[in-house]
Amino acid sequence: MNAMKPWYLSRTIWASLVTVATAAGGLLGFPVEERDGEAVSEMILQAVTAISGLMAIVGRVTADSRIG
Repeated sequence: MNAMKPWYLSRTIWASLVTVATAAGGLLGFPVEERDGEAVSEMILQAVTAISGLMAIVGRVTADSRIG
């Protein structure tokens, strides 16, 4: 496994963040038992992917130099 990808595209990172957030929410008294952690992780990953794609488009449109 030599391929590199940004941290924000890692399902493992997002699943871990959701797990931590769920645990923190439970400690703070929020009702989090009925939440599906896997579905939340997938939703967050899709949102981050969409945002990074939009940022790439905006970056290319506003760039001052050509791609060579």
